[in-house]
Amino acid sequence: MLGFLDELALTEGKAISLYLPQGTPQARVENLLGQVFATPAIPPGMAEVIAGSGMGAAFFWSPPRMYLVMPPFPIVEEYITAGYDVGLLRSLLSHDFLIALVLVRLGAYSIGICRGTKLIDSKTGTGLVHARHKKGGSSQARFARHREKQIEQFLDRVCGHVQEHIEPYARSLDYLIYGGARTTILSLRKQCPFLSQFENRILRTLLDIPEPRKAVLEKAIGTVWSTDVIEWCEDNSTNSNDAIPIRPTTN
Repeated sequence: MLGFLDELALTEGKAISLYLPQGTPQARVENLLGQVFATPAIPPGMAEVIAGSGMGAAFFWSPPRMYLVMPPFPIVEEYITAGYDVGLLRSLLSHDFLIALVLVRLGAYSIGICRGTKLIDSKTGTGLVHARHKKGGSSQARFARHREKQIEQFLDRVCGHVQEHIEPYARSLDYLIYGGARTTILSLRKQCPFLSQFENRILRTLLDIPEPRKAVLEKAIGTVWSTDVIEWCEDNSTNSNDAIPIRPTTN
């Protein structure tokens, strides 16, 4: 991604750079895009995509090409300038954020601390949680209570490991990221008071991960740092815009 930004910075010719911070309303996005170029030239759906980005977006325009960059960390400043000004993005992607990852599914967990993309501390483990009992009757009720107790004990253990590994970094932690099964994550957050202090530092939730293991944790770090780039190329012959998605890149 840094190489892509270097190429943009060296590109000659007329260009405009637009940075839109996290949480920019769609109406404001549309207004700012209208200041950059004529409304008919705005690719369909762009304002909606930008407004829906949890991190904000950077937009670079130099006819006939347009680039929309959605970074892995929040943009906090609204900014418009002439030329390919990639400084804000470069600074964001070059910063070695201190990040905690808590990946959990029933019966398995993985906790990691990374500085930048380097994993500096981790803990991965499992716990016994029986699958749901499908038979009816009183035995099902007893099994359900037993399973609930197993889940409670499992989450207590995970909470203890979370505190053990994250607490030494708590003061300087930039972001916390959850991953795994949504209901299990919510249960852990409810049952683990230690995590409440990071509510304003939660970056995102990764729900499409398999059972937490060390390899899954390491892959999740790459996912956290991935940047989405979309390129539009204006077709002057048809007066339309073709969106050409570029494979998500990792800084």
